[in-house]
Amino acid sequence: MSKKGRILVAMSGGVDSSVAAVMLHEEGYEVIGLTMKTWDYETSGGSSKETGCCSLDSINDARTLAVNYGFPHYILDIRSEFGDFVIDNFVDEYLAGRTPNPCVLCNTHIKWEALLKRANKLDCEFIATGHYANTRKQENNRYVISKGKDENKDQSYVLWGVSQENLARTKFPLGSFSKPEIRQMALDMGQEELAKKSESYEICFVPENDYRSFLKHKVGDLEERVAGGNFVLNNGMIVGQHKGYPFYTIGQRKGLGVAFGEPMYVTKIMPESNTVMLGKADELERKEAMVRNVNLIKYASITEPMDDVITKIRYKDAGMLSTIVQEKENMRVVFDHNVSAIAPGQSAVFYEGNDLLGGGFLV
Repeated sequence: MSKKGRILVAMSGGVDSSVAAVMLHEEGYEVIGLTMKTWDYETSGGSSKETGCCSLDSINDARTLAVNYGFPHYILDIRSEFGDFVIDNFVDEYLAGRTPNPCVLCNTHIKWEALLKRANKLDCEFIATGHYANTRKQENNRYVISKGKDENKDQSYVLWGVSQENLARTKFPLGSFSKPEIRQMALDMGQEELAKKSESYEICFVPENDYRSFLKHKVGDLEERVAGGNFVLNNGMIVGQHKGYPFYTIGQRKGLGVAFGEPMYVTKIMPESNTVMLGKADELERKEAMVRNVNLIKYASITEPMDDVITKIRYKDAGMLSTIVQEKENMRVVFDHNVSAIAPGQSAVFYEGNDLLGGGFLV
C-alpha cells in the first residue's frame, strides 16, 4: 500500500470524477475506482438513448480511464436500494404535495453509505468524489464542509445531509479548482473527449427531465386519481380545473392552462382536496420558514438564535441573510427580507460565511 493510503473514488465516467481519480493517483494514493449503477431508462419509462452517469458508455469511460492509469475499477449495482429509497421517496413527496430533493437523499442515504461499505471491504481508509466542495477538521473535532472555489459549480448545497462519521473519511479533490481548470487538466491528460463532455442538470432517473411523465409511469392510475381538481384563489373562488395536484410546483406560472389578465402563480398545494391555490407574485413571499430533519455540520448544536446566517432555499439561489432558531427538532428561519416561492420538500441550507452550518427540508 502507498504511503498516502488506499482511497475509493466514485467514478461516474464524467470529467469531474475522472480528473479527481487521476489527481489522487498522481498524488500517491492507491486509487480504486467504483462506478455505481443506480437506475436505468427502461424501468424509468425513457424512450430516448440512455445517457448520463449510469449509461453503459459512462461506465465504460470510467473503466477505460482506470485501466489506462493502472488502478482497479469496479461496478456496483445499487438499483434496488436506490429505487426503494430515492425513487419511492420522490414519488411519495409529489403525492404529498411537496417538491422533493432527490440528490440530497441519494448523497446522504445511498452513495455515501454504499461507498463506505465497499471501502471497508476493500480496506480503503478514505473515499473521494468529484463534488466541488471542501472539507476540513476544526479544533472542536468536527468536520466542516465549505464552498468550492468555483461559485458557479459549488455543490455544498447537496451535501448538508452527510454525517460527521462519513465526512471524517471523505475527500473532495476538486474543491480548490474551477470547472475550466478541471477541463484543462483533462486536456493535459490527453483526454480530449472527456474534457468536452457536457454536463447534465437534470434528475438522473427522470427521462427527458419530464417528472410528470415519470410519475404517470410509476403510478399507473395517477391521472385518473387526481384529474379534475380545482384551481382556487386565496379567497376560495374557483377559477378553473387543473390536471392533478402532483403535476404542479410552488411558484409555477407557465403551463397552468388558465388565462388571466395578469401573471398568476401556484402558491399552495392541498393534496387532501386535490386543490391548487393560485395568486399574484406577492402572495408567494414569506418572511419565515420551518425546516425539518435538520443535520448540523459545523456545530454539534445551536442553542441560541444565530444571526447573519445565509440561507439558501434552492440550489442556484444566492441566499438570504437570516436568523436561525432551534425549536425542538425543527429549525425556524427568519429572513431579513421576504423570499419568494418557499417550496415544502426542498432543502434549506445554512451558511456561516463559506462554511456549511447544516440544512434540512422545508416544511
